[in-house]
Amino acid sequence: MNKLLSIKNLSKIYYSQKDAIKAIDDISFDVYETDFISVVGPSGCGKSTLLNILTNMDSKTSGTITTKNNLKFGYMLQSEALLDWRTLKDNVLLGLEITNTKTKENVDYVMHLVENYGLKDFLNKYPRELSGGMRQRASLIRTLALKPDILILDEPFSKLDYQSALRVSCDVLKILKQEKKTAIMVTHDLAQAISLSNKVIVLANRPSYVKNIYEIKREKEGSPIENRKDKYFSYYYDLIWKDLENE
Repeated sequence: MNKLLSIKNLSKIYYSQKDAIKAIDDISFDVYETDFISVVGPSGCGKSTLLNILTNMDSKTSGTITTKNNLKFGYMLQSEALLDWRTLKDNVLLGLEITNTKTKENVDYVMHLVENYGLKDFLNKYPRELSGGMRQRASLIRTLALKPDILILDEPFSKLDYQSALRVSCDVLKILKQEKKTAIMVTHDLAQAISLSNKVIVLANRPSYVKNIYEIKREKEGSPIENRKDKYFSYYYDLIWKDLENE
């Protein structure tokens, strides 16, 4: 399997006039093609800092980040961030417009995603006319439109109620598997992390370091709902919970 990203001994220190605060310390892990990696840890431990460094929204203090040539990230925010005054069609094409890549080939690819994932009949609807799940799917399609190698998902279901979050997580996993995409997700929800991912990275409290990396094994791969019924689910849940409880 192709390695897309390698992080070695990554650290970040924030400086102020009075002191220096080490946010993350000596973080190392690798990301391979089609990985779905969840990053969990205590609130304020530096999960978002890690994502921001990976996507060049923040700088590292030390360590190395090695990527395959021309690696592209796609960032899906906590909120779906659709523009209220644009239709669903205009929203999913927004990234192509901003990057000046709105070619017929790219538009056709986006329309293929829209049709495949149940939004074709809503192309002329505005965000306020869509359910939370539809808006989340539209946000994911807008991110996929730029054909990223790795999707960064920052608490993607945190704005949804429990039932909607389950449904949308099923949609997201199905889309990522069918499009053969790689993802790194930050979440506070352990059940969500275990049911979606093939790897879960547990970060310690600040200064954050990698406390454990769990390779998630299952009897049979299924949807996030089905994966929660897997016989190994509670085993991983207890292990990760103990890691976090000790923090």
